[in-house]
Amino acid sequence: MAEFMVRMGEHAVSSVAGDVLVSLGLGSCIGLVLLDRRAAVAGLAHVVLPALVGRDTSTPGKFADTAAEALLAAMERLGARRTRVEAVLVGGASMFGSASAGLEVGQRNDVAVRAELARLRIPVAAAETGGSEGRTVRVALESGRVTAKPAGGEEQELYAGWKARVQA
Repeated sequence: MAEFMVRMGEHAVSSVAGDVLVSLGLGSCIGLVLLDRRAAVAGLAHVVLPALVGRDTSTPGKFADTAAEALLAAMERLGARRTRVEAVLVGGASMFGSASAGLEVGQRNDVAVRAELARLRIPVAAAETGGSEGRTVRVALESGRVTAKPAGGEEQELYAGWKARVQA
């Protein structure tokens, strides 16, 4: 079993049954998980900001408007099909209670990721976003199971994965 840490601005994909994709301490960032249950391929991007506009394009996983496309392209190389992909979102917390809603990065990241997924026609199967505490997201490739664990809290299942869905 290999655990792959997906840090701020990074993205990773896998189809190896023993792999686990992880992003720790998602505060205002969004952990964008894309899954193709039939191909058993998953990807995770650690989205930091809502839009690329005028920034360095070398880290597409960093921006809400480029992360999904980068994940999809990498997943397709492993056999995924866009028409079967579903999304799970984790993070987007309001980490600074005194910030005005107009400046809240977490909320803007959540809205921007959802807008990009809608543009790409990728349904959001589950989400654990908002609130005021950081979370960790884990994607277990063995089952396709996606979990979120709030800081100091219990891990909870957000997406049962491909084995449960295929049998249904």
